Amino acid sequence: MSSRSLSRSAARLAAVQALYQQEMEGTATPALLHEFHHHRLGATIEEATYADAEVAFFDDVVTGALARRDEIDAKIEGKLADGWSLARLDKPMKAVLRAGAYELLARPDVPTPTVISEYLDVADAFYDKREKGFVNGLLDALAKDVRPA
Repeated sequence: MSSRSLSRSAARLAAVQALYQQEMEGTATPALLHEFHHHRLGATIEEATYADAEVAFFDDVVTGALARRDEIDAKIEGKLADGWSLARLDKPMKAVLRAGAYELLARPDVPTPTVISEYLDVADAFYDKREKGFVNGLLDALAKDVRPA
């Protein structure tokens, strides 16, 4: 994997964490970005060093997903099974789906398979196989709508 790919993967994971934190605490976007820039991106935990996140990409995903949250939530909700609502999903799942949906909507420079694969990897950090299948199915269905072939 190239260093750019690794830095984007790190940015995506951090973006999901930031979106989760924002939903939990209601942190204003500038404060949220500041905290991640200064305390989280490229952090070292014990012996493992994580790839430095691509800061501009992180900023775009976080600010874009927050700015377009109502639109993104409506698109996600439209792909949920009957009887399901966004409110039934836990906060980490919402963060993963919002970040992935934002990329599908606003980042045509990133190929659809890359977006889906990357957010499956992010989901893997939080969930088991069943939830990863849910992320895959929802982002794939969303991609068919927002990025017709």
